[in-house]
Amino acid sequence: MDEVFKALADPSRRALLDSLNVRNGQTLRELCAGLDMARQSVSKHLAVLEEAGLVTTVRRGREKLHYLNAAPVHEIAHRWISRYDRARVQALADLKLALEEAPPMNAPTFVYTTYIRTTPQKLWQALTEPAFTRRYWATEFITDWSVGSPMTWDNHGVVISDPEQVVLEAEPYSRLSYTWHAITPELAKRFGWDEEALARLSGEARSKVTFTLEEAAQVVKLTVVHDGFEPGSILAEMVGHGWPNVVASLKSLLETGEPLPEDA
Repeated sequence: MDEVFKALADPSRRALLDSLNVRNGQTLRELCAGLDMARQSVSKHLAVLEEAGLVTTVRRGREKLHYLNAAPVHEIAHRWISRYDRARVQALADLKLALEEAPPMNAPTFVYTTYIRTTPQKLWQALTEPAFTRRYWATEFITDWSVGSPMTWDNHGVVISDPEQVVLEAEPYSRLSYTWHAITPELAKRFGWDEEALARLSGEARSKVTFTLEEAAQVVKLTVVHDGFEPGSILAEMVGHGWPNVVASLKSLLETGEPLPEDA
C-alpha cells in the first residue's frame, strides 16, 4: 500500500482524482483542459495513480478513458480499518466513500480493477462455476458459456430467466461478457424495493458487464467494466455500490479460501 499513500500525498494527483470524481471516464485532453497543469505533468501524475491502482483506463477506439478505481482503498477499508478506531481514519473512509459514490454522469460506466494472487484458470472458474459464485456472490448461472447462449440467473434465491440474458463474449481465461439480468417483481420483493423503484429499474435499458483477465507475475489483473446504462440510471448507482464488495469477496475467496463475511 506504499504506492497508494505516496500517490495520495501529492495535491496535484488529488486534484486529478477530484476531477474524475466529478466526471469519470475522461481523456487526457479533457483532464488537461480542466486543470492548470501541462499535458506532460498530467501524464506523469496519471502514471503514478495508475501504478498505485487508483486510476484505471479503458480503450474506446483511439481514445483512452480514465476512471477512478476504488479497489486499493476498498481493500484497506476491509483489511485494516476494522482493526482500529474508525475515528482515527475518518479521512480514509471519506475518500473511499467519495471514490465509490461519484455523481451520475451522462453515460455512466463502472470500472473497477484489482490484482488477485491466483491463476487465470482459477479466476475463470470463480467467475463461471456455481460452486464458486454462490460462495462470494450468492448467485449462480445456468448456461454453457457459448457466445449467444441464454443465461438463467439464480440471484440470491430468485431464479431469473429472460431471452435477452445472453453470453456476449467468452474467451476462456482472458475475457468474459454478458448482459445483465432482468428486473422482476420477485427480485424486488427479495430486496425490498417498492413499486416505484421496480417500475424505474425494469424500465431501464439492459446493461452489460465485461471481465478482463490479464496474467502478471504471480497475480492476475481483473478489470470489471459495467456499462450500457441510461443517463441517470438507478441501476448504475446500485452496481457501483455492489461490485466493490463482490470483487473484494471474490479476491478473499481465491487468496484465503474464504469469502468476506456478508456484513463486511
